Amino acid sequence: MSQVISLYPAPAPAAEPPAVPPRAEHIRLQGVRKAYGTATGPVEALRGIDLSIGKGEIFGIIGRSGAGKSSLIRTLNRLEEVSAGQVLIDGQDIGALSTAQLVQLRRRIGMIFQHFNLLASQTVLENLALPLKAAGVGRAVIEQRARELLKLVGLEGKEHAYPSRLSGGQKQRVGIARALMLEPSLLLCDEATSALDPETTQSILALLKHINGALGLTIVLITHEMAVIRQVCDRVAVLEQGQVVEQGPVWQIFGQPASQTTRALLAPLATQVPPDIAQRLASDNGQRALIELTFDGQSAREPDLAAIAQHLGGPVSLLHGGIERIQGRAQGRLLLAASPAPGRLETFLRQQGLFSQARVAGHV
Repeated sequence: MSQVISLYPAPAPAAEPPAVPPRAEHIRLQGVRKAYGTATGPVEALRGIDLSIGKGEIFGIIGRSGAGKSSLIRTLNRLEEVSAGQVLIDGQDIGALSTAQLVQLRRRIGMIFQHFNLLASQTVLENLALPLKAAGVGRAVIEQRARELLKLVGLEGKEHAYPSRLSGGQKQRVGIARALMLEPSLLLCDEATSALDPETTQSILALLKHINGALGLTIVLITHEMAVIRQVCDRVAVLEQGQVVEQGPVWQIFGQPASQTTRALLAPLATQVPPDIAQRLASDNGQRALIELTFDGQSAREPDLAAIAQHLGGPVSLLHGGIERIQGRAQGRLLLAASPAPGRLETFLRQQGLFSQARVAGHV
């Protein structure tokens, strides 16, 4: 059997990603609870949620089905009334707002839905006009704003098209444009990419990232897909059974998941040793060490394969894995096969400052 050794590189002293300055707080949830009445008694959807979201941040909320994601995002515009606790936006407790004040709040909050929620009998322009018509805005202003936003979302020339003539991605772009018509400061995305194919998902996420940078909007995005969080979010909270089990910068949650829920959500993205490689290594009678280099984002350091081969005194084969950068930090793992000269592996570990951190992780 080939020995598997995991190496966890110490942080490099230089080339670290720049520190991100703290953002002014936009949203705060304090002890938020939400219970629904059922025939068998109350069911708690949210149980003591505490979160802080900064201005201009893309904040992800992820969890399995039934974790409480949709209930949570709907408390941010009072589509759901909390059973206990407070939701504060710009320091104001929205639970204390009058009906008129709540209308004004909701005009500052755009919302994007999973299934677009477009009126089939209305053209793109007419769908975009709805929020401004309800606010009493004149036709000329509405048309100007609509054309500006259609250009922003890449749908110039589609003003008079009906939803039935649009692709799923185009419908979602209309939904995004409609959410921006009242010039909100906060954009809520409720599973905005779940009904889209992978390629279209990528384009919609890129558009949201662009809108965030161009308009400075705070975006709260709920999803059950870690790949979505990885692509666009600054920070993320992981929900399980109505509770936040983990939260932090995306690079940290991906590199050092602390909860079992997070590890389960990340599992589909993990690289596994292909069966043919595992079988080949299992049959080499221990002639080669299988070295696993793990990078958890604590450092910007990346592997120098030439240096590894030189230190080990023999050829090194790259078997599997990959390195990606999340928020400027190297993350991932590499599986290497090597036949080090006697004592060279220990020497290599000591020179790299890894000897005390190396461990036998198992066998293949």
